[in-house]
Amino acid sequence: MATFEIKMPKLGESITEGTIISWSVKVGDKVNEDDVLFEVNTAKVSAEIPSPVAGKVLKILADEGDTVAVGVVVALIELEGEEDSENESEIAGTENVEPETDSSMEKTTTEQVTASVKNDKNYDERWYSPVVLNKAQEAGINKEELDSVQGTGYLGRLSKRDIEAYIERKKKGSSVSAASPKTAPTPLTPPSRPSTPSVPVVAENEDEIIPMDPVRKIIADRMIESKRISAHVTTVVEVDVTKLVQWREKNKESFKKREGVNLTFMSPIAEATVKALKDFPRVNSSVDSYSIIQKKRINLGIAVSLNNGNLIVPVIKDADKLSLSGLAASISTLADKARKNKLMPDDIQGGTFTITNFGSFKSIISTPIINQPEVAILGVGSIEKKPAVLETPEGDVIAIRHKMYLSLSFDHRIVDGSLGGEFVRRIGDYLENWNE
Repeated sequence: MATFEIKMPKLGESITEGTIISWSVKVGDKVNEDDVLFEVNTAKVSAEIPSPVAGKVLKILADEGDTVAVGVVVALIELEGEEDSENESEIAGTENVEPETDSSMEKTTTEQVTASVKNDKNYDERWYSPVVLNKAQEAGINKEELDSVQGTGYLGRLSKRDIEAYIERKKKGSSVSAASPKTAPTPLTPPSRPSTPSVPVVAENEDEIIPMDPVRKIIADRMIESKRISAHVTTVVEVDVTKLVQWREKNKESFKKREGVNLTFMSPIAEATVKALKDFPRVNSSVDSYSIIQKKRINLGIAVSLNNGNLIVPVIKDADKLSLSGLAASISTLADKARKNKLMPDDIQGGTFTITNFGSFKSIISTPIINQPEVAILGVGSIEKKPAVLETPEGDVIAIRHKMYLSLSFDHRIVDGSLGGEFVRRIGDYLENWNE
């Protein structure tokens, strides 16, 4: 009988690996086309991976909790009624996926990679992805030499780029010293990318040790990576949203009846942000080396806090083409899908600017971290009643007003203080003069 290879799919832009959360099948089970095989967590989404074929589960090559590179075989399905000569290699759950490795990588299963690493005495000190191990094997780099290569990933993790740079230098005959992991050797990538030092932590007997779940690990890595990549600066403005509060109070009931969704403050804030992005298109950009990629589409990410304490950012595509009602419906739908773990890969990729609402937790000011590869993120504080001085024809008076803070964290590589300040102030102007 012919076999069919189930590989780790690529579930979004820049995704290079996924963590298997659970298997829905076991060896010997019969599966039909579209039956769920396993659930995977990536840096951007959780997804259930269906079987593209019918047959019997012949082998499972990756355990629950394993992090597997895109394109690596994780299971074999035995097909019925097919000759061996007709065997084809496919990737579950997606088409036209470009694996991160060449065909030789397919010969190295996750099971073999994991076993080789766990047999090493330094397993608890350093973890290597299948991609890194395969490239090291092809280059004839033994385990001792691999341990000496300085990594630039989170907590010194060795990335694909690190091993490729090391191999390239070795080919050119450059001096590549085998430094002890306990020392701080010179990084193989530019000095602007230092590794994160690991500070020893001692747990007392009464302390509880809680392992991070896969999503929290991804969040931790991405936050460190964003601070490393972007020159973060945060500017804050205070906004008088009294008109907006009064407008919402007047219209929220009729809006709910007409549109079927709640009229939250996030909808007008999103609309004001979209208008400001059209006024200042440089903020709707990404950076590639020394090039600025100014985006034509405005795809607005809205950070959603999940019930398990984690965070995800679904994206409203072409937000500038939506009315206030359309934005409200999109925000409600995506937030609901996120909390029910029903987001699809397309729902969380392609963002060009992000809004995070920490005001829902009664926080007034925060300094949000940029969602890569974007160059800015807007933080929304809580709305509070405050006494304020108002100018009137009869002179200054003190009145009770609804005030809030907007925090803009921006990448100082391409957004200067004047642009960042003007942009967030423009959002504030739109909200202060709200008149829908």
